[in-house]
Amino acid sequence: MIKLINKRNLVYLFGSFHFLSFRITPRDAGRETCVYPLPEPQDLFQASQMKFDDFQRDLRKLRKDLNACSAETEKVCKMSSEENLQPFKNKMDAFLSQVMFLFSVLSFLELSVSFSVKPKAGEKEVSPNTFFSIWHEFSTDFKEQWKKQNKL
Repeated sequence: MIKLINKRNLVYLFGSFHFLSFRITPRDAGRETCVYPLPEPQDLFQASQMKFDDFQRDLRKLRKDLNACSAETEKVCKMSSEENLQPFKNKMDAFLSQVMFLFSVLSFLELSVSFSVKPKAGEKEVSPNTFFSIWHEFSTDFKEQWKKQNKL
C-alpha cells in the first residue's frame, strides 16, 4: 500500500491515483509526454454557457444532411459501373459509418445518468448547464492538483 502524504481532499487523492496508475515518474513530470488528461476548465465553462437548444437544432439539420448524403451515395453507387465504383464506395462507406457512429453515441440524458448527476431541486432532468458546471469545478480543482504534482 502506498502511503499518501498531505491528504487534502478527494481531488488530491484522485490526482495522486492518476499519477501512480499511469506510472508518471518525477522525471516525466513537466514534459510534453505528461499531458493534462481532462478537458480544459475553460472549455467546460464555455460548454456550460452554450445554448443547447440551438445546438440540438443544428444536430437535427446535420442528421438530415447526413441522410441526404447517404441517399446520394447510394444513388451514385447504383448508377456507376463496377470499374468506376472504387475507391469512392469504400471511402464513402467509411465516412458514413464514422458519422453514423457519432450520432449514435449516448444521449445527453444517458450521459448524465451514467455520471450519477442529479437534477437540481425543482428540475425534472439535469440541464447541460448544470452538468458542465459541475465538471468545470472538478476540472479546475483537478488541474490545480495536476500542476502541483506535475511541477509545472
